[in-house]
Amino acid sequence: MLEPLFLVLLGAVVAVGSWTDLRLRKIPNWLCLLNLVLGLAWMFLAAGWAGVGAAALHVVGALAVGMVLTALGVLGAGDAKFYASMAAWLAPDHAIWLLVSVALAGLILLLGFMVWRLARRSKARTDDKPDFAKLPYGLAIGAGGLFAVALT
Repeated sequence: MLEPLFLVLLGAVVAVGSWTDLRLRKIPNWLCLLNLVLGLAWMFLAAGWAGVGAAALHVVGALAVGMVLTALGVLGAGDAKFYASMAAWLAPDHAIWLLVSVALAGLILLLGFMVWRLARRSKARTDDKPDFAKLPYGLAIGAGGLFAVALT
């Protein structure tokens, strides 16, 4: 009965995260925290305290990997935190669903971003900010996370 409500809330988080990443190339910490709390609440309703513990383990693992990728310059810190907050919605045995869903959404985003960049190259704008040359991967994290949660 509460599942549709939680999916709507997750959809709203994804929409805000995607918008801020697209427009500002930032994902606010408060949004990641809200997503984390919602995900853990969802897991509590779905599986009790054992579900919360399992999801928390998934969050810690995802955040650890994300921070390593951030330190290596592969991923932004906001993206790492947003991905970890998405992990709160799923137990570790569903981690592969999240990873594959986000990776496939990322591939689609990358292809679209490349086409967009090529189209803009012909306009040769000199006022572009360097941050906007970066891929707004929060869109892929949000879309892939929403898809993975909806499937499980």
